[in-house]
Amino acid sequence: MELNSPYIQRFELPEAMLGEFYGQEVPEPFVPSFTENRFTAGESPSLITADLSGTLTWLQQLELPKPFEREGGAIPFLLFSPHFSTGHLLFHYDGTSNSTELIKNFIRLFGNSIQDSKATIISPSFIPKSKIREEQEVIELVASSTKETSFIKFNFVNIGDFCSYGIDHNCTLLVTTKNYQADLAEVLFQFSRRKVWDVGMSFYLSP
Repeated sequence: MELNSPYIQRFELPEAMLGEFYGQEVPEPFVPSFTENRFTAGESPSLITADLSGTLTWLQQLELPKPFEREGGAIPFLLFSPHFSTGHLLFHYDGTSNSTELIKNFIRLFGNSIQDSKATIISPSFIPKSKIREEQEVIELVASSTKETSFIKFNFVNIGDFCSYGIDHNCTLLVTTKNYQADLAEVLFQFSRRKVWDVGMSFYLSP
């Protein structure tokens, strides 16, 4: 599929691997491999997608891992597994307002797809008192948008911690910040070199 928008030019990934979704909310069921390019002048996509299997193959060909985007953009990026599912969501809340907005935006976009989902929220063990109310609002929002929600405190410091937790607990989609993009590329690069990645977890990255 040939894309007409300029947004994919920010990516290191080959253009043929990228898809764009335009719309305020993804349909149910959402099949990211079938996203349609509905670009019109002046319009920006609400989601850019890439196939995880193809990304692993691309990483195998590199001498060193590269971030997926050359420059961080405001558009969320979905790295989807072959069996994409929102069945068990893993939300990374880091105690910042940016993280709150990230989660709100994800729920607005995927609201149709997560009503029957299980959700786990991971938050730092300590956050400032000024953020406790905001943290509670995030919990309430996720709980009201999904079928089952759990909340835990862990001091995870890198994307590998979240990947390990997600794999161990059969999570299907990790929702986190683009700040982890380079670290995720490194983790996937190591897996691609060993050719041992066989996990159904996808990744939603947003500013």
